[in-house]
Amino acid sequence: MRVHLIYRRLPNRVLERDDEVVADLGDIIVAKAKFEGMLAPLRVNGVEVIRNCYTMLYFAFVGKNYDILKVYDERGNFKGLYVDVLAYTKREGNTLEMLDLFLDVFIFPDGGAFLLDEDELEMALNYGLIDRETFDFAYSVAREILKKAERGEFPPEIVWKYGEGSK
Repeated sequence: MRVHLIYRRLPNRVLERDDEVVADLGDIIVAKAKFEGMLAPLRVNGVEVIRNCYTMLYFAFVGKNYDILKVYDERGNFKGLYVDVLAYTKREGNTLEMLDLFLDVFIFPDGGAFLLDEDELEMALNYGLIDRETFDFAYSVAREILKKAERGEFPPEIVWKYGEGSK
């Protein structure tokens, strides 16, 4: 089974692709894809954590304001969790739609968590792509994720039930 992902980013960027479904739990979809089309690898705190050809096992939580990508390198080594802050996650049949709110969180396997892309959120506000309410909302979601991660309450348990080898 496949899921059709529509991933939106203001002002008009839309990524659409069909991904392999690992598990369909109704309000949680677990799917698998490869990173591709990146202009440069992502580095967090001086460590390369994502590059083209790495595998993502992603968890889309319908009705929640985040998704979670479990990232694995080419050899299957777990690199960490990449969390997108979202305005929404909707599902209609085999189609998922998400609206990205610029901020992201990366959580290393040792639990160290970092807030990413604050500059992108600030630019979106300055250029009128989002309003102050959306700006504040994105930060509140990111702060809540960081607090929960620090307390060991994030990610949800379901994330640890599936790994890179999941089919």
